[in-house]
Amino acid sequence: MMQKTIFYHDTDCGGVVYYGNYLKFFEEARTLYMQERGYAISELMKRGLFFVVSRQEVEYKYPVRYADVINVDTKILEVSDIKIIFENTITNQNGRLCTKGRTTLVCINAQGMPTPMGADTKKALSPAQ
Repeated sequence: MMQKTIFYHDTDCGGVVYYGNYLKFFEEARTLYMQERGYAISELMKRGLFFVVSRQEVEYKYPVRYADVINVDTKILEVSDIKIIFENTITNQNGRLCTKGRTTLVCINAQGMPTPMGADTKKALSPAQ
């Protein structure tokens, strides 16, 4: 889980988090999630594996405001040879669900073509059964 304080630059003129910034929060949380499992994005890139977003869904439930402290929880829902589906939930300091997101990443090679991530990576990232 990633914890983040909301700063003025995260918000719109009404003091509410600008809707596009949720994607940044999801990205930061996914990166930390992967690092905690021993799969730093930079190391995967050295192996010729790159992950790109192919689909993004966001459901805004409750506004996050300036000075809120949010928790961004990340989990993997599904892994195949070439894709990973992540789910993120954002709660505020009171535990209220604010945002839900689902992100599909596709593994590509340096030429931008879909490529298998490898059995070891797939197994390590697969959700517990």
